[in-house]
Amino acid sequence: MKGPRARSSLPRPVSEDQARGLMAEPETDTDLQPWEAARDKAVLTLLYGCGLRISEGLSLTRADAPLPETLRITGKGGKTRLVPVLPAVREAVNAYVAAAPFPLSPDEPLFRARRGGALSPRHVQATVQRLRGRLGLPASATPHALRHSFATHLLGAGADLRSIQELLGHASLSTTQKYAAVNADHLMGAYARAHPRA
Repeated sequence: MKGPRARSSLPRPVSEDQARGLMAEPETDTDLQPWEAARDKAVLTLLYGCGLRISEGLSLTRADAPLPETLRITGKGGKTRLVPVLPAVREAVNAYVAAAPFPLSPDEPLFRARRGGALSPRHVQATVQRLRGRLGLPASATPHALRHSFATHLLGAGADLRSIQELLGHASLSTTQKYAAVNADHLMGAYARAHPRA
């Protein structure tokens, strides 16, 4: 006898304004050295601008910067995909590299912690947690929500599901189709708020 299947939860993206706020907020953090603020901005801009998982963003090495127009990313299951890099992402990463106080050799991690070691995923999570508190964002605003937002915002702008599947590196289109449900929920909410007869 099979037990009940757990209902898969829908991704919880942040709005475009909230994503912009998260990416800009490190620059206002007086507890950080200027290079740390540049690093945090670069990481968050990379996650949102390229739709990367934290592990994928933190796996970049110094040899990857300056970022090319297209990044080759190896994701889950060793699957490789090509991801376009927006000029804003390149600029944020270049600003961090220029400000970094550590000598960065080509085969070493690009993103560094305060003492020079590799930046940890936990640091990125803690950074977003701190920033969302300052910005008044919900607990669902996480680093992974930036990846969800990347997909949802692309879909809302007219990108097709198959292209988003390729950009995210999903093995199955059914995984990507969750974003269509999120987008439909958003559209119905906008309709209910705006339509005079709603």
